[in-house]
Parts: sequence; C-alpha cells; structure tokens
Amino acid sequence: MLIINTGGTFNKRYDPIKGELFVPQDNHAIEAILTLLVMDISLQGILYKDSLEMDDHDRSILAKTIAQSDEQIIIVVHGTDTMDLSAQYVASLALEKVIVFTGAMIPFSIDATEATANLSMTMGYAHNVSNGVYIVMQGVMGRYDSVKKNKSAGKFEYV
Repeated sequence: MLIINTGGTFNKRYDPIKGELFVPQDNHAIEAILTLLVMDISLQGILYKDSLEMDDHDRSILAKTIAQSDEQIIIVVHGTDTMDLSAQYVASLALEKVIVFTGAMIPFSIDATEATANLSMTMGYAHNVSNGVYIVMQGVMGRYDSVKKNKSAGKFEYV
C-alpha cells in the first residue's frame, strides 16, 4: 500500500507569525497517524497544495505518480474542494489498481480526530474493493462519481 500526500486541509498548520493556515512541505500529519499503526505502508509526498490551487498539470503529476507506482493499492490524501476533479482525472486512466482519495475538513494539527478516522477508514476500505477510483470521507464511501462534497452543507454525500 502507498499513501500519496498532495497537501490539502488534512496537512495544514497554523503560522502564528502570519496568522494563517498553510500547507507545509512535509508529511508530518500522515506520519503521526502511521506511527499508531502496525501495517507496512509507504508514504510519498508530492505537490503540497491546497486543492483550490491545483490544476490539470498538478493532476497529471499525481496521475503519473500513481501509474508509475508498483503498488496495487494507493491512497491519495487530497484537499476536499477539488478531490472529485482529481479522482475523475485519475479514473480516466483506467488503471488496474485500487485508488482511494481521502482528506479532512479540519486540519490534523487542530483536531486529529477526523483526519485520523478518514485515513484509517480509507485503509480498511481500500482492502475490500476491486480495482477503480473511490472517495472515502466522513463515513461516506463509494466510487469517485458517487461521492461529492456538498460545499453549502460542509459535508460529503452520496450523489
């Protein structure tokens, strides 16, 4: 299993000098969660962006990273606002892999509960589905085209 970290709210930390949240260029949040587990999981950080800043060039980097990986199960930690767009982009490759996107609405650095629950749920889900692209967020799990963020409600839903 490989976790690819692209940034997003999951990873954000507060900068007390600037008084704002930022996406750090590291994997600290995911590494902290992985120390609690006994599974052998690889971790690769790329992009380190808020998903609202991601474009198709970034998605092509993500897709290339997934396609070139030897792993058959890949989890993508991604910002929630454009997670569905990146999942759709990756799905268009029709790779023979299980690829599951997840993230968090609240940064791990502020409250670790949601990020930890989402990542843990995603790992279990990834081992129980066939090849394809999926989204797992807040207990909502399904194919990338059946799970979307309801931005006005601030939660993920089945569509």
